[in-house]
Amino acid sequence: MNLSLSNLTTAKEKTRKRRGRGDGSGRGTYSTRGMKGQRSRSGGKSGLKRRGLKQYLQQIPKSRGFKSIHLSNMVVNISDLEKNFETGEVINLSKMHKAGLIKINQKRVKVLGSGKIKKKLTVQAHSFSKSAMEAIKKAGGSIEIINPIETSKKEK
Repeated sequence: MNLSLSNLTTAKEKTRKRRGRGDGSGRGTYSTRGMKGQRSRSGGKSGLKRRGLKQYLQQIPKSRGFKSIHLSNMVVNISDLEKNFETGEVINLSKMHKAGLIKINQKRVKVLGSGKIKKKLTVQAHSFSKSAMEAIKKAGGSIEIINPIETSKKEK
């Protein structure tokens, strides 16, 4: 057969099987489901899919997984405060962000006592470790604890 304009056909999708349309359709009576059993009933196939659900969940990578509803603390060490700020300075969250110590979207900051501090600083943060509080006060500085609820209201 020669290919010409008169016998060209368009690229159609394969027509789907029309099941359950009577005996004349060629797939009547049981509609390719077989005679009895769970899979032949209406709604019978959906329950069987759950058998492999646990194995499927174990295959999903953990990177997709979980985000805690609790705010996490961004950590700043007193050695970082010593390097980035001058004596007598009042250090708040925006100054820590400008110095590159915290991310702007982080809502809670905790100051830890890793390192040494000799400068007199006033530090504002959400929480402090005991060693950080002692070191800042020993250097002649002061601490101010910020309420996280107030800061989230100001950002909105």
